[in-house]
Formats: sequence, C-alpha cells, structure tokens
Amino acid sequence: MALKYFALTIAILAVVTPISHASDPSPLQDFCVAVNDSMAAVFVNGKFCKDPKDVSADDFFRPGLNMPGNTSNQLGSAVTAVNVNNLPGLNTLGISLARIDYAPYGLNPPHTHPRATEFLVVQEGTLYVGFVLSNPGPNMKNKLFTKILHAGDVFVFPIGLIHFQFNVGKTKAIALAGLSSQNPGVITIANAVFGSDPPINDDVLAKAFQVDKKVIDHLQAQFWWDNN
Repeated sequence: MALKYFALTIAILAVVTPISHASDPSPLQDFCVAVNDSMAAVFVNGKFCKDPKDVSADDFFRPGLNMPGNTSNQLGSAVTAVNVNNLPGLNTLGISLARIDYAPYGLNPPHTHPRATEFLVVQEGTLYVGFVLSNPGPNMKNKLFTKILHAGDVFVFPIGLIHFQFNVGKTKAIALAGLSSQNPGVITIANAVFGSDPPINDDVLAKAFQVDKKVIDHLQAQFWWDNN
C-alpha cells in the first residue's frame, strides 16, 4: 500500500512541478555584446520597461495598416511592419504583425525570420508561396513546399526557414502576416549574400555557387532593394 501511495505521489509531482530548462531565453536581437560599464549599455533582451503608472492606451495602439505600401520598386512589393520598435506595448508579448502589398507580379523575395514563425493570411489577390526545408540528410535535396493562395487562405512558414510570396495575378494583392516574436528579424537572402557591407569575398561566393567570379562580381554590383 505504501508503495502504491508513493507511486501516486510521484505521478502528481510530475504533473504539477514546473519543468526545468537548461538553456537561456531566446535572444531578441542578432547579438548583445557584454559590457562592464552600465552607462555604455545600449541593448537588453527586449526593451526597457516604462513605469506602469506612465503607461497609456496609446502605448498599445498604432494606426495606418489600412494604408497600402508603395510597391513602385524593383520587387513590386512593400512590407509595413508593426513590431516592438513602433508599437511599444508589444514588448515581452512575443508577437508582431506586418501588412504586405504586392503589385501585379510583385515578389516578396526569399528571406528568413531568424526569431519567428510566420502565418500569412491573404486579404486580396492570388499568391504563389513556399518555403524550403533546412539541409537534409545525405543524398537528399532541400525539399520545397508550395501552395497557391487566394483571399481568405492561410499558410504557415516555420521559424528560420527560407520562404517567399509571389503575386501570380494581374491585379494587386494584399496579405497580413503574424509573427511569433516582438522583433522577428528578416534576412533577405540575395541582399545578405550579394549586398553585404563589406562584400563577401568573390572567391568564396564563386566556389559556393559554383559559377565564374565574373557572375559574382556582376551580382555584387547590383542594387539590392529592401522592401521592408
């Protein structure tokens, strides 16, 4: 009988006792270099908190998502982000939002969000969307998942994976994206690889992409548009 009650006690404790995690909280920026001088500190993991007595409804409010972004650019798209940098009330809540406008045949180019999963809701138009899996096992290729989305459709892009959206219609398209971080970050693949400052050595890129260095030099000489 004693053994029975002991087993029951262990089972209850296993349910109600918080699980310990041997890891640090996820960072909310690309890096945070330690300094000993607190007066030289710039970033924390998130933002400093306003005194609660000074908080108002305006800290949780941002207008303007009814206004379309300017898609008159090389990509034919515009991302209007709502995150902790322009809506302070999002701090510590782990979410953010973006409106994405697409001209006919406009593209939100392949990119990743290093700190967030994204779900996309199409408001208007028709989008061809997809994401690519991370490096697979031996003798396998990175698998591509794609879908044609129409108004009202929802698609999820898992955290950190390369993904894109392309307006395949002859009219404009609009989508809203929800992201699971107050500061999800964005790495646009072409911009990061070919438009970094300073440039990545062309020997490195020529070998990585298995092309002639002249091709790399041409790509690095282009202007890589940022639609964010």
